[in-house]
Amino acid sequence: MEINLTEIITALIGLCAALVTTYLIPYIKKNANAKTQENIQFWAGIAVQAAESIYRSGQGQEKKAFVLRYLREKGIEVDDAIVESAVYDLVNRFKGLEVETVLEVE
Repeated sequence: MEINLTEIITALIGLCAALVTTYLIPYIKKNANAKTQENIQFWAGIAVQAAESIYRSGQGQEKKAFVLRYLREKGIEVDDAIVESAVYDLVNRFKGLEVETVLEVE
């Protein structure tokens, strides 16, 4: 009696393919999306901090344009919600802290 391993191997390959498409690919996509989102938020935060240090108070549109241009140069396309989130994070990070201003007196 001869055993045909071709059918068993074909079944195992099909099972492995089903497991990969059911579990592994969604897991990789989820982690890739989370890392991408984390990266976007990081660079948006950097851009907002830079805009806050470059522009004066009251230049909100210029700050926003700078942030969007900076992110676009990095290859990151974002909407207003990401920028607003980065501003919110920056404001809340320093909320309640006393800032000491040093003035030079001549």
